[in-house]
Amino acid sequence: MTERMFLTGNKATAYGAMYARAQVIAAYPITPQTTIVERIADLISEGKMEAEYIKVESEHSAMAASMAASNTGVRAFTATSSHGLALMHEVLMWAAGARTPVVLVNVNRAMGPPWSVWADHQDAMAQRDTGLIQFWCENNQEIFDTISMAYKVTENEDILLPAMINQDAFYLSHTSEPVELPDQEDIDNFLPPYHGKYRLDVNDPKGFGSLIMPPQYMEFRAHMARSMDKARDVIKKVDKEWEEITGRSYGGMMDFYRCEDAEFVLFGAGTMMSTAKDVVDELRKEGRKVGIARLRVFRPFPIDEIRYLADRVNALGVLDRTYTFGRGGPLFNETNSQMYNYSNRPPTKNYVIGVGGRDVQPKHIRAVFDDLEKVSKEGYGDEGEIHWWGLLDGNTPEVEK
Repeated sequence: MTERMFLTGNKATAYGAMYARAQVIAAYPITPQTTIVERIADLISEGKMEAEYIKVESEHSAMAASMAASNTGVRAFTATSSHGLALMHEVLMWAAGARTPVVLVNVNRAMGPPWSVWADHQDAMAQRDTGLIQFWCENNQEIFDTISMAYKVTENEDILLPAMINQDAFYLSHTSEPVELPDQEDIDNFLPPYHGKYRLDVNDPKGFGSLIMPPQYMEFRAHMARSMDKARDVIKKVDKEWEEITGRSYGGMMDFYRCEDAEFVLFGAGTMMSTAKDVVDELRKEGRKVGIARLRVFRPFPIDEIRYLADRVNALGVLDRTYTFGRGGPLFNETNSQMYNYSNRPPTKNYVIGVGGRDVQPKHIRAVFDDLEKVSKEGYGDEGEIHWWGLLDGNTPEVEK
């Protein structure tokens, strides 16, 4: 029977792991993730969740233990944030190379120094080439739903890659929203028990992660890349299956909002896209053809969806809640790379916004749309393609509008 609860994003994560029947949890506390593993520990001690909880000394060990558990053929789960994710970096590559379908929930938080515990996407984007599938959530319901969907994708025999689910610190992790929990039997039918095909077994010994020579190593990496490409179709299929059970779809790879006839679209990830959708509704009432494309999956990147937009819009604005030290933010770079050899290439502009947890308010989104329309008519001007939006240096007065 469907149950409705008022949950923070962190508690929705804990219940998501429980309903997905994760069997081994290894985690280390870090703000603002800590209440995830605290709630999981409570659920296990209360007898509501049947799982082994491993207390480890660091996030590096948490992922190592999760990978090892998955290697035995059980469903493993962990969670972290920011510097904890950075400490996991080495083992994330091991987990992907070992083809272990671990699910990790990351509470997006800025990297220090200076020290910060607020929302920022630098932590996850820094892991973009580790081999993990990356999901990005907008609300607490999506967090709960995505955990079961992520396991369904990662455990597919054509995929077998770990997955990371991202949620914005505090905007989701510590904010309560109504969350619908489906009937456990429905989830069990959707997500059958996991019995890893390639696993540690004393009665059938195999080698795992041994030294390999260059010709074979390249083959292994090519197989990983091909599996990541295959994941696009699997993600879309799983999304449709979840919709049949719950009535909820997240668009597969990308969540389009009022984009069918939009001339100007903003593309970005996380909670700020909820604000952006509200602004789109207001601007539509004013007769402006605008829309929102919310990133649902970053790895593999939504190539077809980006090109769908390229065929339709006059200009595309890319919102990055982080930055790189090349040119522009990671979403901006990825978006441009998918259109470079494509016949239709509308102007794109990068808005680095909300970094370090700075608020992204409706007035800011409205001003970004105004600026994007100006770009399509007048070009980039002196400012160029990349705009750090709202810097308090006296040169960007839009923050006061």
